[in-house]
Amino acid sequence: MPLVVFNQKGGVGKSTITCNLAAISASQGLRTLVIDLDPQGNSSSYLMGDTATEDQPNVAGFFENSLSYSFRSSKPSEFIVATPHEGLDLMPSSPNLNELQTKLESRQKIYKLREALEQLAETYDRIYIDTPPALNFYTRSALIGASGCLIPFDCDEFSRKALYTLMDNVQEIRADHNPDLVVKGIVVNQFQPRANLPQRMVNELIEEGLPVLQPYLPSSVRIRESHELSLPMVYLDPNHKLTLALVELHDGLQR
Repeated sequence: MPLVVFNQKGGVGKSTITCNLAAISASQGLRTLVIDLDPQGNSSSYLMGDTATEDQPNVAGFFENSLSYSFRSSKPSEFIVATPHEGLDLMPSSPNLNELQTKLESRQKIYKLREALEQLAETYDRIYIDTPPALNFYTRSALIGASGCLIPFDCDEFSRKALYTLMDNVQEIRADHNPDLVVKGIVVNQFQPRANLPQRMVNELIEEGLPVLQPYLPSSVRIRESHELSLPMVYLDPNHKLTLALVELHDGLQR
């Protein structure tokens, strides 16, 4: 049930896709959680806006607590906050994730997130996990604990080269740690149908047998307004073409 949105290349729309799919789930009456594992905290800013505070519970607190002997007395829900959007909760990011990583690796805490996800699945209908643009401890933790992986692709040659390595990495995680992990598909983001290069690149991925999902998400300046206002598209402009494409993508993933 938990879905990881991952690409080791930055700037491909991970946080945008994570938050918008989560907002759609919540708008459809599903109890929804976003876990932001990226120290940059873009998903946290997108969903919380000005309501975010430095002292609020966050995912770094969850991992830091796993290093203490009192870990069993704390529940993952203690590190979750409500967003301004009904039915949509968040385990916020923190810059402290960076300094915690070495400690977590040395103490072999790679399975702690999976244990937490198993508990949280009793409360939430949908869990979306935003990851850093790197295959590090946090991304591996997410892939080990998730049932599905969604890969954003922005029709760029660098993104295409990264895609093949990413697919291999996911298969390695599946073989070594999580046989239930499934690549749900590649999400074509910022697609420009009138441009030759994006169309050609997507067609080549399909010809190679890669799981390219429909619909492609169109490029739109409206998404920048969505970021600025901390309002996912389903709240900002429900009838916009990008919103409709996101809803179609969301509903297709639930089948």
